[in-house]
Amino acid sequence: MDFINNPEVILKFLPHRYPFLMIDRIVNVVPGEAITAIKNVTFNEPHFQGHFPDNPVMPGVLILEALAQAGALFAAHTDPISMKDRLIYFMTIDKARFRKPVIPGDQLRLEIALIKRRRDIWKFDGRAYVGDSIVAEAELMAMTRDTK
Repeated sequence: MDFINNPEVILKFLPHRYPFLMIDRIVNVVPGEAITAIKNVTFNEPHFQGHFPDNPVMPGVLILEALAQAGALFAAHTDPISMKDRLIYFMTIDKARFRKPVIPGDQLRLEIALIKRRRDIWKFDGRAYVGDSIVAEAELMAMTRDTK
């Protein structure tokens, strides 16, 4: 299945749906190495009603969630057979840093690179960009589990 510019792939491999689906498009994927995905940040997202009404800023935890969802898509593309009927769950977030605020109208570019994998445990380096500026980064660890 073609992962690039195919929204059905995102919906097939991620259990999330609006308003919690954080990936709009997959730009590039190299199985076993890295993935680049896009999240278009829009003013009508529900968290902006309270974060913050007069100065809307995307919550850092949602940027981390977007990185994690990109990591799940990377795992699905890297090993689609073993990921069938499985979900990937957050385990840890390390070295998280937030550099600049993300606001409505920004396009968040999510870059995930595999650090290592041991059976059902995946460790990723994640970086989020707006344009050429890094806005957030973290090391993420996740595990896969059967859905049934």
